[in-house]
Amino acid sequence: MALPSPVSAMTIRPLVILPDAVLRRTSEPVGSITPEIRTLVADMFETMYDAPGVGLAAIQVGVAKRVVTIDTSKEEGVREPRVFIDPEIVWSSEEKRVYDEGCLSIPEYYAEVERPDRVRVKFRDIEGREQEIEADGLLATCIQHEIDHLNGVLFIDHISKLKRDRVIKRFTKAAKRDAA
Repeated sequence: MALPSPVSAMTIRPLVILPDAVLRRTSEPVGSITPEIRTLVADMFETMYDAPGVGLAAIQVGVAKRVVTIDTSKEEGVREPRVFIDPEIVWSSEEKRVYDEGCLSIPEYYAEVERPDRVRVKFRDIEGREQEIEADGLLATCIQHEIDHLNGVLFIDHISKLKRDRVIKRFTKAAKRDAA
């Protein structure tokens, strides 16, 4: 996928961090692919690569639009950017997979999360064309994680209440300390 042009003015946007209530907002459909959406996508890739991360939802940079960027390439120096606009999971496998997930909005915290091993997702690309792919492994996990963000759901919502409460308490204390 070619990054949207112009890419010369890409910006690293600040990440929204837990416990910010913005992360619990449900994102709105994109509608038309405007120059602002193209700039958002370019900025999201720049922000995601800088972090570094493998996925980013627009709400994580404070924009409540249904836009996701993903790059699960593992080879050093190789990038495989993918953009999903208005993504929707249309099928999930019965088989599950446990993956140790992290999140750019919950820095330096990881937990094992069980999700469907394979998913089929319908979305639009940066040109507005309807697409559908079937994903498995890390890509399937990442797609599910990022679509959760679009719906105001965090990966910690998939772990025990006790662990989730501890994480939220820790990040709330840190936010209060940083604000003081």
